[in-house]
Amino acid sequence: MRVMPPHCFSTGFTGAEMGKGRLEAFSDGVLAIIITIMVLELKVPHGADFEALKPLLPSFLCYVLSFIYVGIYWNNHHHMLHAAKHVSGRVLWANLSLLFWLSLFPFTTGWMGENHFEALPSATYGFVLLMAAISYYLLQQSIIAADGSTSLLKQAIGTDWKGKVSPILYILAMVAAFRAQWLAQAIYVLVAFIWLVPDRRIERAIKRSQS
Repeated sequence: MRVMPPHCFSTGFTGAEMGKGRLEAFSDGVLAIIITIMVLELKVPHGADFEALKPLLPSFLCYVLSFIYVGIYWNNHHHMLHAAKHVSGRVLWANLSLLFWLSLFPFTTGWMGENHFEALPSATYGFVLLMAAISYYLLQQSIIAADGSTSLLKQAIGTDWKGKVSPILYILAMVAAFRAQWLAQAIYVLVAFIWLVPDRRIERAIKRSQS
């Protein structure tokens, strides 16, 4: 029986592609678990009429908001990794930091919903959003550093006004939570709406590089 040497076997993927694939698969799994935990926190009403649903409305609204945020992060994370060429140790740790703060979404979502948007739970929710935004920025910069001066991601993000404005709005919301709770919630919804608007920067950059 002839044994083929190791160099004869090829998967068709480079080390960078395999690294990105594993990183993205792990991240997708964590985000899927986060959404699952959040929906499991929704309590089943003890009644069959609309009155039984009223006490659950705050928790449901919090779930919807957090689901949108997780969806935004999943979408942008996918595009960001698509533009990345290399995965370094720094990128791996920055990605874990992002996943850590996102994993706290079920806790802060449930706490804020159960307490009907009270000050401290609302401010804590904003703090987790702030730290997730900072972690996302660190991941972004880690990918740019790993790819070097020719980083496609660096060319794509440009001034990144969304990334710069969002943390400021989160801080304002945290302060507003102790003064006008409705304003804090309005700011969280505003930031989510800003990021919901389709952003084609990375897609355009990738198309330009391919052409």
